Amino acid sequence: MSFFKANDMRGVFGKDFDLDTVWRVGRWLPSVLGVKRVLVGRDARLTSEAVRDALCRGLAESGCAVDDMGLATTPMVYFFTAQMGYEASVQITASHNPPDCNGMKVSVAGAVPVGYDTGLGELEARVRSGELPDDGGGSRGRSPSSEVRQVAYRDAFVAWLRERKGDLSGLRFAVDCSDGMAGLVIRDVLGDAPLYLNETPDGNFPHHAPNPLEVENCEQLMAAVKAGGLDLGVIFDGDGDRVMFVDETGAFVQPDFLIPVIARPFLRREPGATVIYDIRMSRGAIETLEEDGAKTVMWKVGHAFAKTLMRESGAVCGGELAGHYYFRDFFCCDSGELAALIVLEAVAEAKRRGVTFSQMMRPIMRYANSGEMNFVVREKDAAMDAVVRTARAAFGEPSAVYDFDGVRMEWADGWLNVRKSNTEQYLRLIVEAREEGLLAERTSLLTETLRAFQ
Repeated sequence: MSFFKANDMRGVFGKDFDLDTVWRVGRWLPSVLGVKRVLVGRDARLTSEAVRDALCRGLAESGCAVDDMGLATTPMVYFFTAQMGYEASVQITASHNPPDCNGMKVSVAGAVPVGYDTGLGELEARVRSGELPDDGGGSRGRSPSSEVRQVAYRDAFVAWLRERKGDLSGLRFAVDCSDGMAGLVIRDVLGDAPLYLNETPDGNFPHHAPNPLEVENCEQLMAAVKAGGLDLGVIFDGDGDRVMFVDETGAFVQPDFLIPVIARPFLRREPGATVIYDIRMSRGAIETLEEDGAKTVMWKVGHAFAKTLMRESGAVCGGELAGHYYFRDFFCCDSGELAALIVLEAVAEAKRRGVTFSQMMRPIMRYANSGEMNFVVREKDAAMDAVVRTARAAFGEPSAVYDFDGVRMEWADGWLNVRKSNTEQYLRLIVEAREEGLLAERTSLLTETLRAFQ
């Protein structure tokens, strides 16, 4: 797959891209975006410092002023892009991908994301042309040190988050930073009371992969919650823009179920506000939002799409199955840190009423849900068509079909979505039904359909 993807640039370092690619991105980015001042941050991956150096050199050689904020969570970069009035920013990260991967997330003024259709496609064409822009007069040997300034924003971000920390008194919980960037800030926000796991950023990710959507990566946290009799566990991904949770029994809580919980404080302040979600959202979560008075809008998977929809719809917040949560008050961007504070406060308030986390979630989790399943298949389009044909034949004509990101098919007793991943070599399937037996039957049938293409 190309290093240039729908929402960002990402791939295996040394295979999908190298430092020359990064340098060329830096040379072309200012002219493609029409900018002269860029903020750069990075995660703690083993290649991130070298990528930073190559990127900053390319940017400076193209006549761009560069502010380097050093190690940062991705939400920190979004926040200060908008807060400090930068024309653009680049966060060097591969988010939840394995240690041999790296990449870059690009935003423009106001922390508006740059996706393939809004700049990355043109950037790819320029980089692959082998040519260089005629705007900087630089050369590969020129030192960019005079154009790269070091800036320190971490403490200001911590202070901003602490102002939004609610009453967590009496709450006992653990926080797993996944050896990623959340460890840079979270203790200073939450204090010393929680049990911290894998707090020191380490690009080797020695304890588990930095993708908490894969439940096996939550096993250490689950064990800690059960062993300590804690109220819940919190787990961040590698760059801190996603967060997920386990309840007091150690069970993983599917992230889209938490969108209504995160939306409630905003809906109390702004009744009838819009909340957005992606095409994989549980029907139970949608129904709960509507019962709480929200206007709901469904759209494509991916942060570039979500942030655009946030702005266009005026939504107060939103979320995705993958654990991204977006906030109008956070420049329409995603922040795992802010989402964690909201969920922790909700669980603490429920505990004071004698309600556990799992009990709080039960009314939302009203349907049986498969979770997202990944399949490596040949001929993805043909495999998707086969799923659609099989579903129509076995489940009847759907009451609604949405085809803007793969296909979502709705029936009175359930729904499914099948789609191609934007970032990985997968075809993804999710199925929901009114009860477990029906879910098992439908999931088995559709899984067999897809296995024929493996």
